[in-house]
Amino acid sequence: MKIKAAILAVSAAALLAACSPAADKSAAPAADAVSTAPVELKAPAGVYVMDPTHASLQWSIGHNTISNYTARFNKFDAKITLDPANLANSAVEVSIDPASVDANYPGDYTGTHAGSGFKSWSEDIAKNKNFLNAGAFPQITFKSTKVELTGPRTAKVTGDLTFLGVTKPVTLDATFGGEIEKHPFMQVPTLGFAAEGKFKRSDFGMPVGPVGDETTIRFDGEFLQQVAPAAAAPAA
Repeated sequence: MKIKAAILAVSAAALLAACSPAADKSAAPAADAVSTAPVELKAPAGVYVMDPTHASLQWSIGHNTISNYTARFNKFDAKITLDPANLANSAVEVSIDPASVDANYPGDYTGTHAGSGFKSWSEDIAKNKNFLNAGAFPQITFKSTKVELTGPRTAKVTGDLTFLGVTKPVTLDATFGGEIEKHPFMQVPTLGFAAEGKFKRSDFGMPVGPVGDETTIRFDGEFLQQVAPAAAAPAA
């Protein structure tokens, strides 16, 4: 009897809810609308350039199917063209010097790779025709073609990655870290972003050997508003 009474009570409550007047949507936004509403940026529109002293760019690939091998680039640049009123209209451009790859190899490379012709593992990865081939392709670039908001602080940034002379679309998952009105030293608005994505090396013509095909890239960095130089005062 208690179970039957409970069922009747729930049914009555559901019926009353269905017959009650519609809630005033203007009074409070729906929960899902709140969760997906983008962060309201205070930063002004314009171009923001990467602060190289507060940025990192890493990549990792599977190694011998048992672990991930990670390295980084030491020379790269990025800029964001920001439209805070409509973030989907914003754009990202990145350029990377493949010769700047840092393998952080602590072993005796020349002792274990005497016949490679290279002086270090970093130089091998940078110049080897089976890897980054920096002599023939001295720049890696990424230019966004679409920015799609996925949450209050996240977006999918799709763009053209040009690598080893091949251009393919790649999508990055970007996260907005935050903003400050004035950088403590540069005195300009500053933004923080992180981005991560995956692509297959074989799609760009790179041979796949003992290391994996899928490559994960990870960026973290701060961007300073680019301020136009002040116009020179007219001659007296």
